[in-house]
Amino acid sequence: MTNSPILDRVHSPFDLKSLTDAELSALADELRTEVVEAVAQTGGHLGSSLGVVELTVALHAVFDTPRDKLIWDVGHQCYPHKVLTGRRDRMSTLRQEGGISGFTKRSESEYDPFGAAHSSTSISAALGFTVARDMGEPTGDAIAVIGDGSISAGMAYEAMNNAGHEGRRMFVILNDNEMSIAPPVGAMSSYLSQLYASPLGQLQNMAEGFESALPGPLRDHARRARQMVTGAVGAEGTLFEQLGFQYVGPIDGHDMNQLLSVLRATKVRATGPVLIHCCTIKGKGYAPAESSADKYHGVSKFDVSSGQQSKSRANAISYTKAYGEALSKLAETDSKIVGITAAMPSGTGMDIFAKAHPKRMFDVGIAEQHGVTFAAGLAAGGLKPFCTIYSTFLQRGYDQIVHDVALQNLPVRFAIDRAGLVGADGATHAGAFDIGYLSALPNMTVMAASDEAELVHMVATAAAHDSGPIAFRYPRGEGEGVEMPEVGTVLEIGKGRIVREGSDVAIMSFGAHLGESRKAAELLEAQGVSATIADARFAKPLDTAMIRQLMKNHRALITIEQGSEGGFGAMVLHHLANSGQLDGTTAVRTMTLPDRFIDQAAPDAMYADAGLTATDIAATAMQALGVKTKVES
Repeated sequence: MTNSPILDRVHSPFDLKSLTDAELSALADELRTEVVEAVAQTGGHLGSSLGVVELTVALHAVFDTPRDKLIWDVGHQCYPHKVLTGRRDRMSTLRQEGGISGFTKRSESEYDPFGAAHSSTSISAALGFTVARDMGEPTGDAIAVIGDGSISAGMAYEAMNNAGHEGRRMFVILNDNEMSIAPPVGAMSSYLSQLYASPLGQLQNMAEGFESALPGPLRDHARRARQMVTGAVGAEGTLFEQLGFQYVGPIDGHDMNQLLSVLRATKVRATGPVLIHCCTIKGKGYAPAESSADKYHGVSKFDVSSGQQSKSRANAISYTKAYGEALSKLAETDSKIVGITAAMPSGTGMDIFAKAHPKRMFDVGIAEQHGVTFAAGLAAGGLKPFCTIYSTFLQRGYDQIVHDVALQNLPVRFAIDRAGLVGADGATHAGAFDIGYLSALPNMTVMAASDEAELVHMVATAAAHDSGPIAFRYPRGEGEGVEMPEVGTVLEIGKGRIVREGSDVAIMSFGAHLGESRKAAELLEAQGVSATIADARFAKPLDTAMIRQLMKNHRALITIEQGSEGGFGAMVLHHLANSGQLDGTTAVRTMTLPDRFIDQAAPDAMYADAGLTATDIAATAMQALGVKTKVES
């Protein structure tokens, strides 16, 4: 690592209290270099972390963490925070198996008072800590740091409305890296520092005097900045003030003197809820990140000097790309197809669709609830909406799936990316539950792609399905390397396929574990056990005819899925029990993700932890058959 004379003296935020303001500013420079070098080794969310380096130093210097509760919304910008809170020596393990999380995590440090990885939860949590403090619990101030994207979500406004109504002392830092105020920041800084350092006046006067204290051009710019974020014009106050918050800003989030002045003043003077509007630059201080289109939001390992990221060695097309290209091609001949994403166009492949059909792609922002109901409205209006959301984020719109889509039997197409275990992002981003929570709904059809070619067929099937809602799930990462069809074939609803014939045991795979099931069959064959492999394709409706044949012709049936208990296997068991097929003639075993959360690691390692490798499948089959021979890979 680079020589860091000040950072070397910092072992906890307490050590910041003895540093001068000039040393704190120098510390921020060292910290930025440290974060760049750490993420270069591991990959991760770099741009967002670089944007809050000065803010992180200032917050820990002014407030008394961990007694004061510093809550990072989403948490992907917390790398500088981790370095300052005793985890510097573990940054090389970031997002690695057995290492520290890429997000805040309560079990990891007392300086992480509230875990996060999904957006827009910080203000609600901060209000909870605030009420706990006021009811006598041994906690101090609560500070929520939330981005301009996250604060646009409905939950954030619900929390602010509640917090404003309560009127309790708490702090919200709006980290705004979209609306830069870079041109006048130098001149602004001196005026703001003078204003906020003044001992005269209360916080209300401090906030109201901000714009009037600036000379003409700067005053006009500050007013525009304020209005761009708040939507408020005139003397009636900002939107935040209407919600009951004192509004301060906008301030320069990279000017340490300004940050310290404002934070110290608000800490002393605040009596109720305060929102500090802090403008930052994503990727700040690292040229490759600042010049990149995505500001190095999420990066693989990279070379620090050049910024060149390690390239994937994958030979197969990714599932995400296969979906984006298939939907784009289908839309060329079907003008009713429209796409929806919730602030994740590139992550879901919808950027591909947007380039081909820009007027038919809708990014609703971090608003999954709205996105689902918006899709329901589009379907009710006669269009064919593909609501494309990660499995872990679709959970946030579940009531809307139930009430606005399934109950009305509207043909919304749910394309569910990141199904199953996802690797370095860990448990917070695992797509573990969608099979169960969707299969439970009347009118819903639920599919899962076993490879990238099957995904293309399921896109075509969903487009042709006008009789109700339909969902198809697929994992993160590269496909199986199979030959891709020119166009998708519309599948018969509720019909699976046999991909390998055998006689002793049937392995019925739902989704992308078909490849692992094939490997298990090879292991079994080496033990003299003949295995049939079935690709279920559908969890709802089930292919009951195929299940009956598998039960009739084999001594054991194994179901396997990349999902939690209560999913595909449960649907099969429910059917077998109700149809009287669980008579002891054929042994049945279900293989699912275990009833626990699985921490970050490489996907293969996570599935090994889950007990879902080919060896595990083969061993389960042997146990079901009553064969004691150990299966080895």
